[in-house]
Amino acid sequence: MENIIVGKKITRCFKTGASEDFYALKGVDIEIKKGKLTILKGRSGSGKTTLLNILSALDDATDGEVFFDGESLGNMNEKEKELIRRKDMGFVFQSVALIPIMNAYENVDFAMRLAQIEGEHNQRIEKVLSLVGMKERMLHMPGQMSGGEQQRVAIARAVAHYPKIIFADEPTGALDTETGLRVMKLFRKLVDKEGITIVMTTHDPNLMEMGNIVYEMEDGEIVDRYEN
Repeated sequence: MENIIVGKKITRCFKTGASEDFYALKGVDIEIKKGKLTILKGRSGSGKTTLLNILSALDDATDGEVFFDGESLGNMNEKEKELIRRKDMGFVFQSVALIPIMNAYENVDFAMRLAQIEGEHNQRIEKVLSLVGMKERMLHMPGQMSGGEQQRVAIARAVAHYPKIIFADEPTGALDTETGLRVMKLFRKLVDKEGITIVMTTHDPNLMEMGNIVYEMEDGEIVDRYEN
């Protein structure tokens, strides 16, 4: 199966000001397969969010290489990486980060405009909000929604512009167990029915079986990899 991302010997060093630098990642090799749900698992401080940020071009590796769709991120300038993030990637964060003065419909529409999707947006917006079960509430503001509903709108926003991949950093971290499980089932639906590629981080052991591929991280290294 084809990989959308390949990471080779990814190292991330942070200058601490102390005598020793802190290595958040220590020569990580990783492959992200198209059309699969890949989970980066590990305790807080294991390096999973740092790795996610580098794979998604939000941060640069200190050493090593990341290839996105065959192109080296290290050979791109900031403007080129920003364009990839806007057009080819979708993001879902623990904090949701919906724009509070926009309703659900407008939040999704705004993401499509940022990605410079041309033509009429209405049909696509209604489709993705329907996909996440939020079409009936598309005129509601974020403050009128529960945390789980806001996260579902955030997912609709992340997929609306036809990205090649979605990155989700602890997307269920602020949700109760039942709501978190619903979000994970939604991710599985997007992967199985829409063929979307998703990479997410979590430290919740109850969610591991929902992923196709799980990388376990510890102290900046991948210590295990398995497929469900």
